[in-house]
Amino acid sequence: MKGTIFDIQRFCLDDGPGIRTTVFLKGCMLRCAWCHNPESLSDKVQLAYYENKCVRCGKCREVCPNGVHSFTEDGIRQVHFSSCVACGNCVRACPADALALLGRSMEASDVIDQVMKDEAYYRHSGGGVTFSGGEPTMQFAFLKELLQLAKAKGLHTCIETNGCLAPARMKELLPLLDLVLLDYKMTDEDMHKRYVGIDRSVVLATFAFMGEEKQPVVLRAPIIPGLNDNEEHFAAIRALKAKYPNILRAQVMPYHTIGKGKYGEIGMDYTLSSLENATETQRAAWQARVDTEE
Repeated sequence: MKGTIFDIQRFCLDDGPGIRTTVFLKGCMLRCAWCHNPESLSDKVQLAYYENKCVRCGKCREVCPNGVHSFTEDGIRQVHFSSCVACGNCVRACPADALALLGRSMEASDVIDQVMKDEAYYRHSGGGVTFSGGEPTMQFAFLKELLQLAKAKGLHTCIETNGCLAPARMKELLPLLDLVLLDYKMTDEDMHKRYVGIDRSVVLATFAFMGEEKQPVVLRAPIIPGLNDNEEHFAAIRALKAKYPNILRAQVMPYHTIGKGKYGEIGMDYTLSSLENATETQRAAWQARVDTEE
């Protein structure tokens, strides 16, 4: 079976125990305002344009069959991303590597072959493979085959998920999973809809389901200054930990600006451009607040 991925990162230390390889699948049903992987939102291969590399030679315009690339009379470069069908003609023609296709189709067996290159590190560190995104459960059949192949190789398996998959389907994956990294993004109901895109109740139902199934979970909490760095949210995280013994710990994920520049490269707007990276002092303080016992 084939699926669409946009990256395979080796030697990851924050996506589960030990040294891990993290496989990023394309596609997500949410639109979190702070997403640092905007290239993961679409499930399709897509074009990226790196303006700082462009030499304005016009070769992309010459080979594109859909008029994606144009130049105004005063030399301003324009990229019409919505017209792109990801044929790759412009990428191959560009002499400055100012264009790229994000995402590639891979067979599940080929993905696992790449993961297995670091088998020795997993064995000695207690690591394994983590499937992330995007939202990996959007490519459900592909993800399930990846997990089956990984378990057949004896790997520790983990997914990072936003918790939107229906419990009946998630139950199919649990026998193949050693750990679930489950996001808890916001507590205020209105802000959850505004900044995440769904009702918080969907995520709470997933936490309840994981509790019933006694599935080991790490609660992952992105903390965004000015949006959810408040006592209501920290108290809700502590309450979830207290309610569900299967939650091994809560891990604060402090806001950073790593993904800010990616938005323009794929023709998207970033709405939190005024925010700066969270400091280490903030991260430590936030972690202390979620670790406090009720």
